[in-house]
Amino acid sequence: MNFASHMEAALAEARDAGARGEVPVGAVVVAPDGRVVAAAGNRTLELKDPTAHAEMLAIRTACAAIGSERLVGHSLWVTLEPCPMCAAAIGFARIGRLYFGADDPKSGGVRHGPCIYAHPQAHHAPEVYDGIRAGDAAALLRGFFAARRGS
Repeated sequence: MNFASHMEAALAEARDAGARGEVPVGAVVVAPDGRVVAAAGNRTLELKDPTAHAEMLAIRTACAAIGSERLVGHSLWVTLEPCPMCAAAIGFARIGRLYFGADDPKSGGVRHGPCIYAHPQAHHAPEVYDGIRAGDAAALLRGFFAARRGS
């Protein structure tokens, strides 16, 4: 199977989240055969749910779609480095590969902060590929927060 990036789909979800007033983060779950199984953007404000991060929503939808709590062999594409909560959920779901865009030095849980997959308690660590369209993802976030500050 040829490699195909699904970051554009994740960026589209992030743009939609930003248009709804949510922090612009998007995620896409891709099946082993390359089909997009689920896509989501942040909805914490809309759902009044602090766990409604793009990754969590996409994982929940994908699990429901395939009828399993495990996403073995699936890939997750996300525009921002997952936070510790999302990184743990990715491991619990047994996602095979994680692709993310922008680093999150303040709140990340993969390359920064607690580095969830480096802990001996981590039952599963996906292959991690970072920096994919990082400039585009970071620009979305910078623009969103600049507009909020009025600068």
